[in-house]
Amino acid sequence: MTTDSPKNLNVGVGIRRSVTSILISVGSLVLSLVVVSLFVFSSPSTSSQFGYHISADKLEVPLTVSDKYNNDTQKEIQNLSNGGTPSENVKQELVIENLRNENELGSNETSSIIKEPLMKNEKSTSDETLNEPPLDSKEPSPGGELSKNDQETCDLYHGKWVYDETGPLYTNKSCPIITQMQNCQGNGRPDKGYENWRWQPSKCQLPRFDPRRFLELMRGKTLAFVGDSVARNQFESLLCILWQVEEPRNRGNRRMQKWFFRSTSTNIVRIWSSWLVHHTTDPIGPAPEGVDKVYLDIPDEIFMEFVPAFDVLVLSSGHWFAKRSAYVINGTVVGGQLWWPKGAGEMCVNNVEAFGISVETILTALAANPKFTGLAIVRSYSPDHYEGGAWNTGGSCTGKVEPVTKVVRNAFTDTMYSKQILGFQKAVEKLNGSAKLRFMDITEPFGFRSDGHPGPYRNPDPKKKTKRGPNGEPPPQDCLHWCMPGPIDTWNEMLFEEIRREIETRKS
Repeated sequence: MTTDSPKNLNVGVGIRRSVTSILISVGSLVLSLVVVSLFVFSSPSTSSQFGYHISADKLEVPLTVSDKYNNDTQKEIQNLSNGGTPSENVKQELVIENLRNENELGSNETSSIIKEPLMKNEKSTSDETLNEPPLDSKEPSPGGELSKNDQETCDLYHGKWVYDETGPLYTNKSCPIITQMQNCQGNGRPDKGYENWRWQPSKCQLPRFDPRRFLELMRGKTLAFVGDSVARNQFESLLCILWQVEEPRNRGNRRMQKWFFRSTSTNIVRIWSSWLVHHTTDPIGPAPEGVDKVYLDIPDEIFMEFVPAFDVLVLSSGHWFAKRSAYVINGTVVGGQLWWPKGAGEMCVNNVEAFGISVETILTALAANPKFTGLAIVRSYSPDHYEGGAWNTGGSCTGKVEPVTKVVRNAFTDTMYSKQILGFQKAVEKLNGSAKLRFMDITEPFGFRSDGHPGPYRNPDPKKKTKRGPNGEPPPQDCLHWCMPGPIDTWNEMLFEEIRREIETRKS
C-alpha cells in the first residue's frame, strides 16, 4: 500500500476545491439562465406590445403605420375641404411640365371618404420566428397559392411588405424595353434591396407572377393600359415579366403600342390619354388658345373607339390634373388649375373635384357601352414621395433604400384618392350594362415604398448629380415613377389575381 505525501495531499485538496468552485459557478449560471428564460417566455405580452420579432439571425422591428392622421394633416384636409390653398409640403406636382406654384386645391367630401391606414409593414425572412403561426393556421407562406376558400374573398390590398431573397421577376438586362428614366440599375443606382420586397396580404397569399400561366389565362384576349406615364410604367413592367418566357412581336402604330404573344394570341396594348376625358387647346369662352381645355363630361374619343376590342382595360389617371388647364362642363368653363381669369369670380370646380368628375364620366361611359363586355379596372392614385417640397421646389426621395416605417400623410394624395373613390362609386350606382368595374387599391400599400422611385438616377450620365449640393439642395430627381424592376411589378401581380378571379367567376 502506498501513502501520499503531504505535498500530494495538498494538491489533491486544492484540485477538489477548484472543481467544487467551478461546479458551484456553473450551477449558478444555469440557474440564472433558467430564471431569465422563464421570465422571457412567460411574458409574451411585452414583446407583442412593442411588436418585436426574433428570428434566427436578427431582431426585427415591424414597419407600421399609425391608424390616425396627425393634427397638421387633418387641418390640411379640412382646409382643402373648405376650398383653401394647401401649404407647400402637401402640393402635388409631376415631372412633365414646368408648372407654376400657385396651385389651388379643394375638396368638399374628403374627411368621410379618406381611407384609414389599416395595414402593417414588416421586414422578414423565411427563417422561423417565435411568432410563427401553428401548422393549421391560415396565415400564408411566401410564394404559396391562395387557398380555395380565400380565392374569391381575400382582400389583396391590406397586408405588409416582406423581404424575399428570391429576387425580382426580371432584371434591367433581361428586358429590352425599359424606359431609360426607370432603368435605375442601368442609371447607376448603387443599391438593389428595393427589388426584393414582396407584398403579402393579411388573410391570404398573393402568388408570385407566373408569366406562362398568365398568357394561358389571357389566351386569345387583349389587355389594354390607358392613361398617363404611370400607365406606361405598369405596361412596360408587365411586358418585361412576360418577355422572360416569350419575345413578343411589335404590332404597334402611331395610335397605340401593341405587342403580340404568338403562343397564346394575346395582345398587350397601351394608349396615351392624359385625363381620360376629351381635351383640346382650342379657345372657349374666357379660356384662350394654348390653355388645355379638359371636357369633364365627355370621354376621350382617342381610345373609346377601340374599347370594344378590349377584354381587360386598366385605367390610370390623376397626375395631369396638376397641369395648367381649364375645366369645361356642358360647354361652359367652370374652373381651372393654375389658370383662372381675373374678375371671373369664384370657380365652381377645382382640380381635385375635376378628377372625381372625370372618373365618373369615363366609367359611366364604359358601363353604358353595349359593345364593351370586358373588365374595366381603375388603378387607384399612385402616391409620389417628394419630401420637403415639390418636384421643382426641393422635394426629394434620395437615400431611401427600403420601405418606410410609417407613411407620411399627404393631404393632396389623400384628397385625390377620396375623389377617385367617389367617382368610382357614382359610376357603379349607374351600372346597367354587361361591363364589370373593379378598383385596384394600391395607394395605401405603396405609400410605404419611397425607396422604389428612380430619385436622382434618371439617366446613365456618369457625371449626373446624385447627392445634395453645398447648401443642402437636392439633385434633380423623379419620385413619381417607379424603378424597373421594382415595386411596380407588384401591381401586375395584383392585376393578374383580379383578372383570374373575374375569368374564373364568369366560367362558373
